[in-house]
Amino acid sequence: MDEPRALDLREHAPPPDPDAWVAALSGAGDERERAIAHLHDLLLRGARFELNRRRATLSHLPYTELDDLANQAADDALVAILAKLDSFRGESRFTTWAYKFVLLEAGVKARRRAWHGREVSLDDHDWPAARDPGAPAQERVERDELLHAIADALRTVLTPHQREVFSALALNGVPIDVLAERLGTSRGALYKTLHDARRKLRATLAAAGFEIETTTALGGVADDE
Repeated sequence: MDEPRALDLREHAPPPDPDAWVAALSGAGDERERAIAHLHDLLLRGARFELNRRRATLSHLPYTELDDLANQAADDALVAILAKLDSFRGESRFTTWAYKFVLLEAGVKARRRAWHGREVSLDDHDWPAARDPGAPAQERVERDELLHAIADALRTVLTPHQREVFSALALNGVPIDVLAERLGTSRGALYKTLHDARRKLRATLAAAGFEIETTTALGGVADDE
């Protein structure tokens, strides 16, 4: 693939206004087929651009496999766009709206492919505690107390499923798309589980006298959309 550059879909967009795009894609016959073919071409360009942008995480893949991922992303984005044509409100260019679909699809496929064959750890034994050896002794003691309290709360407050999801997403940096695929569930369901787990942990820590100002202390989610 060529080096990524700023991609402007307007360079390749046909003259019709957004309403004409929707009318052509909603119609029938040759006009619809031409519009679909043109849209797929735009989406494929967008998918290739996005995968090229993420090339560092996919450096082990040959060009042919990258191009296959780009085509898959364009195909899936096209299906999603055609299914949601009635949700387009004309608040932006049609091609800009469509571009968002393929960016999402390409990003999901890139993350899943980057994790292909890698073990998804659901263990909570290793808390990724960043300790600053130069911090004052009192600060280190307080930090250790907090980490012990969090580890204890993980074992005693969360359900097994909440503990698995929290450990994978917040502790072990598993992308949410990858975990959803491995567990056979949806991103929305995992976000809900993670939210509930953090809420329980915050309440438990607050009752124990700890102050958690942000979710940073309770781990982040590896999801770079």
